[in-house]
Amino acid sequence: MDSYNSPSTKPLYRGTQIAWYLLGLVEVLLAFRFVLKLLGANASAGFTSFIYSVTQAFAAPFLSVFQVTQVAGGSLFEWTTLLAMVVYWMVALAVVKLFLMGKTVSTPEAAVKLNNQENS
Repeated sequence: MDSYNSPSTKPLYRGTQIAWYLLGLVEVLLAFRFVLKLLGANASAGFTSFIYSVTQAFAAPFLSVFQVTQVAGGSLFEWTTLLAMVVYWMVALAVVKLFLMGKTVSTPEAAVKLNNQENS
């Protein structure tokens, strides 16, 4: 049975799609947070308040890593949001790699890949 017709291929593919979709959603929300802070958006405005409240859980683990840089007036350059975006991208990449490890591999294909790993 080749790896393209394996019963595990479709669920693994769906799993990778879900991981990339969730990453995209988190990244877009964090990008909005970053831009709104950078532009000094009114925190009490409905959209701004919504974005800040939704992204707080994603940004919270990183908030004390760097100090926020005051740009001008009420504008903030929030380094921690950029760090969160990079970390979540790396986590999603790791999750996708884990999914791909579950892919069925033929014996000849596995032998070639192992030889390539030995030689690199």
